[in-house]
Amino acid sequence: MRKPVALIAVLACLGALAWSWLAHAPQAPHVVFQTLSGRQLAMDELRGRVVVVKFWATTCTVCLDQMTATIETYHQFHDKGLDLVAVAMQYDPANRVIEFTEAARLPFTVALDVQGKVARAFDDVSATPTTILVDREGRIVRRYVGEYDKAELRSAIESALSS
Repeated sequence: MRKPVALIAVLACLGALAWSWLAHAPQAPHVVFQTLSGRQLAMDELRGRVVVVKFWATTCTVCLDQMTATIETYHQFHDKGLDLVAVAMQYDPANRVIEFTEAARLPFTVALDVQGKVARAFDDVSATPTTILVDREGRIVRRYVGEYDKAELRSAIESALSS
């Protein structure tokens, strides 16, 4: 009889910790993305969807190497409620971003951060790639800098989509 009670106590503690962390998870900043198509897309417009915000640059070989997996992840989860915004860093020339986006046929939203405001709003992103996972409530639930385990990211996306 002691084991079930102990198990219930442990599960209750874990649940309370998870709830406490989610209740205090930082909110994604209220930024406006300037898309390559010229549209302004507010982060608030994406509320209710899980969002990956990926900071990248055409000069970042790791970023470019990750794009194939990023495209696959987008296709795998977009119809289930995932949006993805790839934010080109301030120093990245717009013409190079456009050329790469067209050549790679990126299916998700690509934005320019000409003044660096978006990167600053997301805790001064300076390293590329930086990938941020935002849940349906607009909370930042994961942040990856540099290489990341693709299976772990996909698992985190699945978890965010199911909650």
